[in-house]
Amino acid sequence: MSDVLIQPAQPATPALPSAAALDAALRDAAPAEVIAAALAAVGPQHLAVVSSFGTESAALLKVMADVDPTIPVIFLDTGWLFEETLAYRDTLIAQLGLTDVRSVQPLQQTLDRDDPERDLWFSNPDQCCFIRKVEPLSRALKPFSGWINGRKRFQGGLRADIPVVEEDGTRLKFNPFANVSREDIDAIYAAAKLPPHPLVAAGFLSVGCMPCTSRTDSDEDARAGRWAGQAKTECGIHTVKTS
Repeated sequence: MSDVLIQPAQPATPALPSAAALDAALRDAAPAEVIAAALAAVGPQHLAVVSSFGTESAALLKVMADVDPTIPVIFLDTGWLFEETLAYRDTLIAQLGLTDVRSVQPLQQTLDRDDPERDLWFSNPDQCCFIRKVEPLSRALKPFSGWINGRKRFQGGLRADIPVVEEDGTRLKFNPFANVSREDIDAIYAAAKLPPHPLVAAGFLSVGCMPCTSRTDSDEDARAGRWAGQAKTECGIHTVKTS
């Protein structure tokens, strides 16, 4: 009689509640309450945080770690990140006790085909963002039914009216920091003694990929240094629905 390999049962994906109902219930909730509600709504094995480990990322990661440091954190390693960002990621992982940070990279065959000279950021920045950020994130989110990000309304532009909870294709997308102010962010950093991103002191108030990030003046919007001089203001991960 041959042995039969029995695969362990996978946890069932829970039926998702209404994004509109959750948004209404959480409209004035604190960030930690939103994250706890996301865990309850989606289930701990079906929720992820997406973080750039940028200039304000430590605040969200600190609040998340206080709720549950085992929530998976997806980090998009585009191949164009500052070395300071990679070092900052490692610093925060150690300080906050994050246990499941997943660095996701673009597909090498796609880079070889679409960006062999590494100049796509100049000739077609939207396509560069797609192959280096949008597609890798879509791939990384496949096991999850909900995800958390750190966008804030005070960042302006397309972010000025974001809800706390929204639909994102077949997933729920949680914006626990939608209502926070810059002063709230500063208070979290101060209370937890969080280190600043190494490039803040050099005048980078928002940090993305090297070719598309520049310094900003103190009187400019923090995201003015992203794709400066272009109409582009978003990489696409918040404007293209995940599948």
